[in-house]
Amino acid sequence: MTTTYEQLDQWIDAHFDEEVAFLQELVRVPTDTPPGNNAPHAERTAELLGAMGLTAEKHAVPEADVKAAGLETITNLIVRRPYGPGKTIALNAHGDVVPPGEGWTHDPYGGEIVDGKIYGRATAVSKCDIANFTFAIRALESLGAPLQGGVELHVTYDEEYGGEVGPDWLLKKGLTKPDLMIAAGFSYQVVVAHNGCLQLEVTVHGDMAHAAIPDSGTDALQGAVHILNALYALNADYLKVTSNVEGITHPYLNVGQISGGTNTNVIPGKVVLKVDRRMIPEEDPAEVEASLRQTIAEAAASFRPPRGGSAINVEVKRILLARALKPLPGNKPLVEAIQKHGHAVFGETIPAVGTPLYTDVRIYGEHGIPGVIYGAGPRTVRESNAKRADENLDLQDLRRATKVVARTLLDLLNPA
Repeated sequence: MTTTYEQLDQWIDAHFDEEVAFLQELVRVPTDTPPGNNAPHAERTAELLGAMGLTAEKHAVPEADVKAAGLETITNLIVRRPYGPGKTIALNAHGDVVPPGEGWTHDPYGGEIVDGKIYGRATAVSKCDIANFTFAIRALESLGAPLQGGVELHVTYDEEYGGEVGPDWLLKKGLTKPDLMIAAGFSYQVVVAHNGCLQLEVTVHGDMAHAAIPDSGTDALQGAVHILNALYALNADYLKVTSNVEGITHPYLNVGQISGGTNTNVIPGKVVLKVDRRMIPEEDPAEVEASLRQTIAEAAASFRPPRGGSAINVEVKRILLARALKPLPGNKPLVEAIQKHGHAVFGETIPAVGTPLYTDVRIYGEHGIPGVIYGAGPRTVRESNAKRADENLDLQDLRRATKVVARTLLDLLNPA
């Protein structure tokens, strides 16, 4: 006799080509962030969802809010599927992505399939889970079984810039308030905690001068290098600060972007550094920021221009604070269901762990909504080339993850 779980699996298998085609369409509309002109993708996604009988509410974020976040256009989507009294489970995946960069051997917007893998930007992070969650909902509804509660699909477009005009905007506006949530992730672990992230913009002001007479100015770049050395030296100390969360090791710091100067033959008068500091769940963000600011101030004060000249001036501005995800007790039903069905579908244990990444799920947690990270993808970010050239996804991981999510929804909404 065929079980209900097997019926879900069979429906997903029968419609898998359709799911892959849907993902290809999502990949073919660019959502590079920056610049963050993402409303066109939301329009296309809503059109594709509508063709499947899933009406998507379009929530356009006001232009002023979008511009203030450093983006161009954002329309977030909510698909509501109410089935009756009970808990609402949100499924969140983001459509915004980092630009493709160089080194691709496949079209980053082609959705090309080679040897069982689909290639393209966001095939693994996280347009794949827009497809995964959509078809899990469709599989669930194909049963015609009595359900309690409801499901919401949230497609948002600000994960790469911190989520303030993505999920945070939807939640603060009162447009949604689910009881539980699953955020886009990978297939071989259910993530219950993640690092936080503090990003600072450090502007070093010197005194621009002609390169032929360098003594007449103060080189902002040399001052910036002095500060850089002080910042990178902190990583040795961070190795001694360890987390108790499995999967998370220690804090670390990176300077991901440097800009400055006006021309080769000019002593730079201004240099801008963008600092990324990953915080383990046990750290206090306010203390981390105060410590970084102190390090920068002390380094600036100790800088001595090699040929004399005036001191450097430094401005520090916070550009992102993404707090760590700490497990909320209410996530237990999600964890148990995903682990049970992950083991059944993948044939191996699905551990509950932390991750050094940060994601939008923390925003739901800050609003008191227990959540976990689970979706379609490999064991590690590196395997999928996420945020690298030739990002890809094994289609069997997509197929199996869809089954796990559909089975999980059935357990939580049909607790017979």
